[in-house]
Amino acid sequence: MNSALAKAFTEQAARHLQSDFLAKIRVCLEHLSEEDLWWRPNEHSNSVGNLLLHLCGNVRQWIQAGVGGEPDIRKRDTEFSTRQPVAKAELLQNLEKTVSEASAIIRRLGEEELLRPRRIQIYDVSALQAVFHVVEHFSYHTGQVIYVTKLRRDVDLQFYPELNDKKKRFEDISAW
Repeated sequence: MNSALAKAFTEQAARHLQSDFLAKIRVCLEHLSEEDLWWRPNEHSNSVGNLLLHLCGNVRQWIQAGVGGEPDIRKRDTEFSTRQPVAKAELLQNLEKTVSEASAIIRRLGEEELLRPRRIQIYDVSALQAVFHVVEHFSYHTGQVIYVTKLRRDVDLQFYPELNDKKKRFEDISAW
């Protein structure tokens, strides 16, 4: 790995978390009521509220603690067992803060730090693997939040409005 590649990786990872996944979750939360946030189809499924608690816990454990060296205060079981609704505004504020802090840590990682081994949960991983895990994990649960939003609200979330413009799509393809 070289410094340019390390910088490109960390910048893209932080951008995915903040400008892609978190942005999509914000849009979903605009459509979901407080009741929708804690709805679950059955006891073996998670509510959006539980998923947001889980994302905060996962990102904090893997990035802030595992990579950034902060204390690991995660209570993973509580992320899933919480049934007492936390307000939407509070959940979003906590997620935004967590992602912002994690993104700052990720952006500071250089080549040597990315390759340095760490122990996170029960896993021996490099910081690069930890960042890759968090981005993939966040993406996965963002998809679940989107699905529940569409299921509950029957709405087109318009994440890619430019793709609805057939003329623009044709021009973009022609430019290849």
